[in-house]
Amino acid sequence: MLKAEIRKQALKERLAISEAEYESLNNDLLNKFTDLDFSAVKTLHIFLPIKEKKEPNTFLLIGWLAENHPEIKIIVPKADFETTLMTNHEYLGVDDLSKNLYNILEPQKGVIHDGEVDMVLVPLLAFDKRGYRVGYGKGFYDRFLENINAQKIGLSLRPATDKIDDVNEHDIRLNFCLTPTETIKF
Repeated sequence: MLKAEIRKQALKERLAISEAEYESLNNDLLNKFTDLDFSAVKTLHIFLPIKEKKEPNTFLLIGWLAENHPEIKIIVPKADFETTLMTNHEYLGVDDLSKNLYNILEPQKGVIHDGEVDMVLVPLLAFDKRGYRVGYGKGFYDRFLENINAQKIGLSLRPATDKIDDVNEHDIRLNFCLTPTETIKF
């Protein structure tokens, strides 16, 4: 199946999830997340969820990290839609966040982080059994991920699709994908 078809279908399925199921899936995803090995992680990049699109609730993961691994520096993205590039900013808490024109929460005062990143939690609408992902189609994460040597971990509330047919040389493969029921290594 092609990315455009997968994108449309995945978003439709995600928006059909009831609030109770959404909460349950996020709690199960958190449980899978807590099983990861954080021993070598000093800096972790995490996307902030667009709740209206029922993206995985990464605030649960941020809360767990703050409580269980306060030594890990958490950074969050800020998108520049003119250049389609992202900058990383130190996460200062929800009071520092504001929605941009696309309803995406972004840091306002967090210091830019331009150092090493050890782990990246990658947003996606769908992923395939080879570790390729479908996002919203702007390429922000593919451009970001091509320049770093970090663990790339997708977060999905749904299982893998068989195959994305139109993968290209700019698509960056994940190392892992977490779902509410499994951790898949690629």
